Amino acid sequence: MSFSFQQLLSWRQVAPACLLGAALTSCQTQSTTTTAAAPAATAEATQPAAASPAISAATIGKYLQEVSADEMMGRKPFTVGEERSTKYLADQFQRLGLQPSPDGSYFQPVPLVEITGTPSPTMQIKGKSQNLSFQYKTDFVAFTQREQPQVAVTNSPLVFAGYGVVAPEYGWDDYAGLDVKGKTVVVLVNDPGNAGNDTTLFNGKAMTYYGRWTYKYEEAARHGAAGLLIVHDTKPAAYPWSVVLSGAISPKLRAQTANKGADKCALEGWLTLDAAKKLFQAAGQNYDQLYAAANTKGFKPRPLGGLTLSTSIQNKLRRQTSRNVLAVLPGTTRANEYIIYSAHWDHFGVGKAIAGDSIYNGAVDDGTGLAALLSIAEAFQQAKEKPQRSIVFLAVTGEEQGLLGSAYYAQHPPYPLNKTVADLNMDMLWPYGEMKDLTVIGYGQSELEDYARAAAKEQDRYILPDQQPETGMFYRSDHFNFAHVGVPSLYASGGFESRTSGKATIAQQRQNYTTNMYHKPADQFDPSWDLSGIAQDAQLYFRVGQRLAAETTFPQWRAGSEFKGARDKSMGGQ
Repeated sequence: MSFSFQQLLSWRQVAPACLLGAALTSCQTQSTTTTAAAPAATAEATQPAAASPAISAATIGKYLQEVSADEMMGRKPFTVGEERSTKYLADQFQRLGLQPSPDGSYFQPVPLVEITGTPSPTMQIKGKSQNLSFQYKTDFVAFTQREQPQVAVTNSPLVFAGYGVVAPEYGWDDYAGLDVKGKTVVVLVNDPGNAGNDTTLFNGKAMTYYGRWTYKYEEAARHGAAGLLIVHDTKPAAYPWSVVLSGAISPKLRAQTANKGADKCALEGWLTLDAAKKLFQAAGQNYDQLYAAANTKGFKPRPLGGLTLSTSIQNKLRRQTSRNVLAVLPGTTRANEYIIYSAHWDHFGVGKAIAGDSIYNGAVDDGTGLAALLSIAEAFQQAKEKPQRSIVFLAVTGEEQGLLGSAYYAQHPPYPLNKTVADLNMDMLWPYGEMKDLTVIGYGQSELEDYARAAAKEQDRYILPDQQPETGMFYRSDHFNFAHVGVPSLYASGGFESRTSGKATIAQQRQNYTTNMYHKPADQFDPSWDLSGIAQDAQLYFRVGQRLAAETTFPQWRAGSEFKGARDKSMGGQ
């Protein structure tokens, strides 16, 4: 799963630890509520089906050992690990008798550029009465998506634009009346609802897409800003400054673009909270007062007291093509309608040795998703009744670098988006036995939850909504890029209540993984793992796909979802 900030930017680096305490106190309440809800029923709902023998702990284990073996060299893009892991996946798809993509290949090329940036040691702030010199890593981090040997921002006027959000559906525009062309915008992390002062703002404490750091950079670029700096605050960010730093200092993969990133801000970055407070003070402003104003409807953006910013970044560029791996099982009667199963194949390759091991195998992250993907493909192939709709099996690149492979697929889909029924995404499944819960990330977004609830009931499980929606986990794995273009997406797994040992034990196991294994060489296959829970999740996903494939209707986004408009527009072109 992603977001290193790649790491920064993966909720998993911090959120699992945060989630555990909340889960222990709230799971019982949530499960009582959700199990009382009736499972979805449509006119075309199929009857409960027996589990597929192709999906078992043994099958999961076989695939998991192979995709996370040392021979795969940590599955990092642009390395021999990519060559080996993507060839392995394509070979498995071919062995299962699945067809390649429409161009006759199991590979979708994904052009990427690796940008290794070295910012200036200081960021200079000049004012009428006071100058500041912020230190790289201590006070700020900076990077760029522009494919240039050097980018510089010189004497760029500073402005404060609240959360940097333009959301017409909420009647909110942080850029209203503000000309930011050539200027550097300073904004807060998360979105206006997160402060909790007014539950009617946005989605209350549950983060919307407007709270994502990626959105903020995009919106600033749309307004012509030279730069955008996000004020880091640990609580609304849900990760400490150390996570921002670790992601910012590493080389970054970006999608290659025809204009070489010229439409992006020259400067993207973060300020520590202490640095931001000094900045506002130098502008004659008070941070607490500005924060309160930014969380009030009708907030007006404002210049920061005549302050200007100057800094630069030296870049090393490496362009190369990575690849998604995909295959399709054609439908029997509606082959031009598609259900996608997705997981990411990439991890971090060979890196700094820890305890004598330098291979970052990524067994849980996301070898488990790949193992489930291959097991589900095998189950569909072995099923006596073939699916009426086509099933696409997609292993994407660059998730750990910012969901790059799924974003490329969504922008260059081999199969039409308005004929794509759903994306069922698998990322980081827990190898700790069967679970009573099925936790749905982004609960409340689409009718796919009803399909998941019906399948969970068949397994005597209950639906558990995301326990910390304010961390925005729905926006942090590959399903998001499908949602972003309107395709209903499901991202769910068990992991909070063990069927045999309850909640406390699974909490301890997840905490141990987060502390000692996550994004480390220790995330490697363990023969003592109980893979029955991964098989359980894979069976559930298989069941959801079977049901979707047997229907003629399309699942819908719920009213109020920010993705409904994109779907409505897409489907209008059928």
